[in-house]
Amino acid sequence: MADGSARGDRASETRRAILVAAERLFAERGVVAVSSRQISEAAGQGNNTAVGYHFGGKDGLVRAIVRRHADRIDTARTRMLAEIGDSTDVRDWCLCLVRPGTEYLATLGGTTWYARFAVQTMTDPALRETVLDEAFGRPSLLRALDGLNRCLPSLPPRVHLLRGEMARVLLTHSLAERERILATHGTAADGVDWHAHTTALVDALVGLWLAPVTDPGADTGPAGRAPSGCLA
Repeated sequence: MADGSARGDRASETRRAILVAAERLFAERGVVAVSSRQISEAAGQGNNTAVGYHFGGKDGLVRAIVRRHADRIDTARTRMLAEIGDSTDVRDWCLCLVRPGTEYLATLGGTTWYARFAVQTMTDPALRETVLDEAFGRPSLLRALDGLNRCLPSLPPRVHLLRGEMARVLLTHSLAERERILATHGTAADGVDWHAHTTALVDALVGLWLAPVTDPGADTGPAGRAPSGCLA
């Protein structure tokens, strides 16, 4: 029994080492540029088939990385949803999309890679659906999006779609850029920590959604949805 427990502990530690190494390498170099052999070496594994053995390949590895973070972010967002109830304030719902992820990154301390990892995987055609399925299908995120949509002003369908795309890019790439700046310079460079970035990002999202519509032909086109957050 003791031997079995020890083997289980070693396997768990190996999996964790692989997850941490892969997240960093994917964030820094991109998914395509990183091989399973490089991940195994960075994780201190002499066996170059360790990634395949523990995760079945890159798809399973990416899914496990997302789940490792998304579970805790989902818990925080669920708590925020209970706090804001049936709010009709656009800002409350934008906060609910942004703050669970940024606060989570702040609690990790030191250098983080998850926001940059998320951008890399979301722009990889082979892995995008994996990330969408694992992170963005969470009930708490869908509830936050529904809440945001309910309190937005009436927008022409095409404008709604375009602003959703813009908001998604703003969310994912601004978080990745802030993470890069913090990893390289810390907060001393510009004085912006995760808390300050959250406030600025939510201000920008609220402004984007509530901006006036000036395109006279914007009442045509397919309906869209509000965006999901990259750290859902």
